[in-house]
Amino acid sequence: MRFGVLGSTLMWSADGEQLPVGGPRVRALLTLLALDAGQIVTTERLIDGLYGDEPPANALNALQAQVSRLRRVVPGGEIEAHPTGYRLAVPSIEVDAHVFAQLAADGRHALSGGDHPRAAKLLREALALWRGPALADAPSEEGARLDELRITATEDLLEASLDDVTTVPELRQLIARHPLRERPRALLMRALHSSGRSAEALEVFEDARALLAEELGVDPSPELASMHLAVLRAEPTRPRRRLPAQLTSFVGRADERNQVAALLDAARLVTLLGPGGAGKTRLAVEAAGIVDGEVCFVDLAALAAGDQVAHAVVAALGLRDAGLHSTVPSGDIVERLVGALEDRSLLLVVDNCEHVIAEVAALLHTLLAACPQLRVLATSREALGITGETIHPVTRLSASAARTLFADRARAVRPDFVLDEPLVDRICAGLDGLPLAIELAAARLRTLSLADIDARLDDRFRLLSRGDRTKAQRHQTLHAVVGWSWDLLSPDEQAAARRLTVFVGGASLAAAERVCALPDTLDLLADLVDKSLVEVADGRYRMLDTIHAFCAEHLTTAEETAARDAHLAYFLELAQTAEPHLREAEQLGWLALLNTEHPNLLAALRRAVQTDPSAALRLAGELASYWYLRGLRAEVAPIATSLLDVIGTTPPAELSEEYVLCVLNAALVHGATAAWLQPHMAAARRIVSVQTTPPRLPAILVLWALTVGPLDLRPPESYFDDSGWLRALRDFSLGWNGLFAGDIPAALSAFERSLASYRAVGDRWGISNAVDSLAMLAQWRGSFDEALRLTDEAIALVSELGALEDMADLTCRRASRLLRSGDLPGALADYTRAEALARRTGIPETIAAAHLGLGDIARLTGDAVAARRHYDLALGASLASTVGASGVHCAVLVGLAHLDPSRIPSLRAQLLAAAPGLLLAAADIAEGLATLAALEGDRPQAALLLAASVVIRGTEPVADTHIARIRALIGPSHDADHRRGLALSRAEALTLAGVQSS
Repeated sequence: MRFGVLGSTLMWSADGEQLPVGGPRVRALLTLLALDAGQIVTTERLIDGLYGDEPPANALNALQAQVSRLRRVVPGGEIEAHPTGYRLAVPSIEVDAHVFAQLAADGRHALSGGDHPRAAKLLREALALWRGPALADAPSEEGARLDELRITATEDLLEASLDDVTTVPELRQLIARHPLRERPRALLMRALHSSGRSAEALEVFEDARALLAEELGVDPSPELASMHLAVLRAEPTRPRRRLPAQLTSFVGRADERNQVAALLDAARLVTLLGPGGAGKTRLAVEAAGIVDGEVCFVDLAALAAGDQVAHAVVAALGLRDAGLHSTVPSGDIVERLVGALEDRSLLLVVDNCEHVIAEVAALLHTLLAACPQLRVLATSREALGITGETIHPVTRLSASAARTLFADRARAVRPDFVLDEPLVDRICAGLDGLPLAIELAAARLRTLSLADIDARLDDRFRLLSRGDRTKAQRHQTLHAVVGWSWDLLSPDEQAAARRLTVFVGGASLAAAERVCALPDTLDLLADLVDKSLVEVADGRYRMLDTIHAFCAEHLTTAEETAARDAHLAYFLELAQTAEPHLREAEQLGWLALLNTEHPNLLAALRRAVQTDPSAALRLAGELASYWYLRGLRAEVAPIATSLLDVIGTTPPAELSEEYVLCVLNAALVHGATAAWLQPHMAAARRIVSVQTTPPRLPAILVLWALTVGPLDLRPPESYFDDSGWLRALRDFSLGWNGLFAGDIPAALSAFERSLASYRAVGDRWGISNAVDSLAMLAQWRGSFDEALRLTDEAIALVSELGALEDMADLTCRRASRLLRSGDLPGALADYTRAEALARRTGIPETIAAAHLGLGDIARLTGDAVAARRHYDLALGASLASTVGASGVHCAVLVGLAHLDPSRIPSLRAQLLAAAPGLLLAAADIAEGLATLAALEGDRPQAALLLAASVVIRGTEPVADTHIARIRALIGPSHDADHRRGLALSRAEALTLAGVQSS
């Protein structure tokens, strides 16, 4: 598919057939999507583009209707819906506006390099794409920008064709259409002057001066005035542009090139600052190529430190023919340069300044002060430090630009190259988005596959050891690129760079000072930032992976051991300081700090598991609360497992609580009943059974309750006097004890006390849990609005914590409450959202619960195929690993019984096999068994079991559509059986449900 927006909006099939687009709104929508082809366009932008300042009241619905119409005319599913908007899923090269912009840029670059025939060819191709005003079906500022680019491309084409006899009349026509534009007049003056018609050229200038004064009240621009002066002096009018020709296409940084060119309009000294291989030289050449006027390129790479930079500038300007030689004193050369440039409008591109930075700074300071029309574009790995210097950082390419560059260079060596976007993106990310590294990697496709390159990224310097032999030695391999910068560092700077490599994800100043352990670490870090070896943002110091790998190679064994020991000590102290604050009002700030340092914390922990198990156990214990609050159990369980293998079942006496937490972190994912974990669970039970004082690490109380069940809270009240948080947790546990006992009033009172205490200390996690429990009781009362309000509060609280696992769980419970209230559309939306969140966290029981709900909705709406698919997905999500997952497992079995009643005997056997000990799910199990009995026609037993669920729960859910459906299956004639069930004791009801009451 191809799309045209340079004129009215058109669309062509792959074989070139023009396809109908539709009405005005549909054409406007396609225009907006095509402008950002391949990118998501937000609904806000689309609504604004379609309806302007007066959108309809139902703007979102109106937009969706237009999208539906557009999908009917755009075949192949190219219009994709996303949570924030829509996307035209085609490469930008399939849209004429993007093709035009690239051709015009390439043409202008060829023009700046003096290749006028190629420039003219490219520009004619670009202009041939136009069929009328840009974005005719969706006028906007972008359309005006494209129209301006069209005029500029026309001017470029005429400049490239100045030797053509038809150019003069074409320039006069262009001036007639745009009388206030000065560039066409300057070009016309050049054309006339070059052909011996200087008098006419002077008339063009006089006409321009009069018109500008009359219409705008301004004088001609310096460029037009310079052309006038050149004509008067009978000088050549074509400026000299000494830029190195480029052998490859310029990919990925067109916008940045334009930004740099714009900076040169506003500042006289612009420095492109960045690490080796970032593409500074190419960007400088490209930016200089689109700047009007004379340009001179000076490459300083070949100079040795201490050489006189002035000689290189003299040579680049071609001034040696005036008798200047390298033996002439430097001062005379500088004076000669000033004399040559003081009245000259020139852009001086000075490349590779870092190794002669002092000499460059001194020379450029002198030249800029003495030569008012001189501009300088410098490239360096260190700022020049001159007053008035404008810094433009050049770092990594964006993901899309890096992908495009890789594909372009890959096709140069492998014309049959097929782009594998995920794999190429991973390779480019592994190479830090550095253009040189990407080009070197793409060149290896001559002998390696994409998968081979990806697999060898850890050994990147060996992989990228072959490059373009024509390039400077330092740019032939990635190792040489970084080595060039490394050799310019002082010994202390090198030491700081080496020691920074023990950090993962960056370092704060305090952490860097502790680990680097060097005098004046702050100043050394500043020097490394100035020299582009380290990046600093938001107070954190980071290295690109490529530089990190190089510096790590230079880290000695002894130095690495000392640095990593200091790293572990620092982050253990940080975790110990943060742990108590995670249960207080300031928990968000501490969570944010630990989030930032999470990669470093895990790196310290993983190393300590191997080198210092006691320190690892201590660090893991201090982080247990953080891990749980952030929902990181799946990530840390493997580390906990490895640590248990090292520690065994007899931890150091002073670390018994830390050991219990390590066991619980493993059990949260693997299940407390996992066979390999039983010796550790037994050791943990022995430890907690003799606990008579509040734990130093209260996370034990929470994780034990979640994994094994509530701890016996029989110690005296003084056990809880030390902390409002502990008292809140005690009341929360008492609330669940009330639920286990079927005492709803006691549970309600305990949960309300717990909520008050949690609010007093400001613990959002505790508040969310208490609120969620109260939401469950409100649901049972039939107060669904209150239940949803409380659930929404809980979701808002855990979203502040960034706890994705809890957000997924709560969203799933919200969906269940909507389903039981009869709101199937609302439940469907929430279950879908919960499933997406659960996929991100990787917790199987939440994934299973979401698919259970989606299966129930599909079954209730008559879609048996979808219901079976969701139930099967739920069954495949490791359902037996935890108590909650086992409850979901039972509910899935009941859902399958609805779809196929012939399977009820085997399904009942599976349900009863999973039931023993599941007090939390006992009432739901009794409801499930009641459903199975009703489906088989045993209505008396079904009525009895449904009553048993009421006894177990302690209350009968009000206005619950799930219960209503079970009652409808039973029918109205079994009240006596229901009353008989209500008369059961709780122990009898549990026995009837197959659940052990002990």
